[in-house]
Amino acid sequence: MLVWFLPLFLIFLMVGLPVFFALLAAPGILLWLNGQGKDLVLLYRNTYNGMDSFPLMAIPFFMLAGEMMNRGGITLRLVEFAQACVGHFRAGLAQVNILSSMLFAGLSGSAVADTSALGSMLIPAMEKEGYTRRFAAAVTAASSVIGPIIPPSGIMIIYAYVMEQSVAALFLAGIVPGVLVGLGLMTVTNLVARRNPDAMPALKRRATWPEKGQASLKAFFPLLTPVIILGGILGGIFTPTEASAVAVAYAAVVSIFILREMSVKDLPDVLGKAALISSVVLLLVGAALAFKTVVALSHAPETLAAFILSLSENPLVLLLLINLLLFIVGMFLDAGPAIIILGPILGPIFTSLGVDPVHFAIIMSVNLTVGLATPPMGLVLFVASSVSGERVETIAKAILPFLAVEIFVIFLITYVPAISLAVPRFFGFL
Repeated sequence: MLVWFLPLFLIFLMVGLPVFFALLAAPGILLWLNGQGKDLVLLYRNTYNGMDSFPLMAIPFFMLAGEMMNRGGITLRLVEFAQACVGHFRAGLAQVNILSSMLFAGLSGSAVADTSALGSMLIPAMEKEGYTRRFAAAVTAASSVIGPIIPPSGIMIIYAYVMEQSVAALFLAGIVPGVLVGLGLMTVTNLVARRNPDAMPALKRRATWPEKGQASLKAFFPLLTPVIILGGILGGIFTPTEASAVAVAYAAVVSIFILREMSVKDLPDVLGKAALISSVVLLLVGAALAFKTVVALSHAPETLAAFILSLSENPLVLLLLINLLLFIVGMFLDAGPAIIILGPILGPIFTSLGVDPVHFAIIMSVNLTVGLATPPMGLVLFVASSVSGERVETIAKAILPFLAVEIFVIFLITYVPAISLAVPRFFGFL
């Protein structure tokens, strides 16, 4: 009877029940009907136990660091730096949007934060320059998925916690895939601009070297953030969780004392926003880990593993099928809960087939992250819609060329393991 937990969970999602309650209600009802009172108590106890973890403390700290950087004017300086670098290219401000997302990814690790912070700044600016609002919103939504791929990444912290992998190895493995996604989006933007030159603003003048130098100086301290985080982790100076606390301290110093865009009076509001976002993420993690308890009790992993292996014995074919599955799941379920639910089921299957655990982690993380920008339930589509005032349906149509290149990068990552594994192998994590 317990095997019905997943269909019931999907039904709850379709009727609009929040994911947190659906994750607890679906297995809870079935355990109650099955007369498993002790397991029902264990289910809700594990909700707290799932959140009570030292590695997961990195999530609220990185959320707080990102919020401080956004409030402290760091986002604006990154945009100015990107403008100086690529603003003179064809569809320059759209290219600035994508490059800013790549730079912002090294600070926040959140697609939603990227969409809201950069979108509120760049979508009106792009519209003022002559871009259509739906194109500006689509570029913002498509590029924001780079946030959880380039380190630091909240979903990779979750994956490492659930699957007992090295956070540092996953962070390093995400660098090249994230850059590939960004370069792919910039290429598509250039092609769209060449095919429709009349719909794009005229080319801007190239920034002079003094202007580039000034923009680089303004962005110097913000751009040091990922260097400090990764350098400290790789150098053994601090753990990933401690690195998140260091990021908060650094963001506070830069925002309050160096850039002076934020004052001590702003801290309560910043702390409140970060606490609200973090609480949502951690509640989902706790509920998803409790959900995982019922997954184990139902023996669903073994059943699904037998079914998957019965389809084909070729790992390449199975990777294709699993990418399709993850892409569909990403349309309806946020990346964090999806990783916690599916990771323990799918990870061991592909590890047994010879797929490196870090490689599979990146396949899963990138695929589910792209799902954040995929209709009908892509979260960043709704955020981009609220920021731009454009309907989700029109943004979904405009984002299709960008989704195509992101899907291409997913398959490239899947079938060329070196893309993910070269950097962590170079630093001795594999």
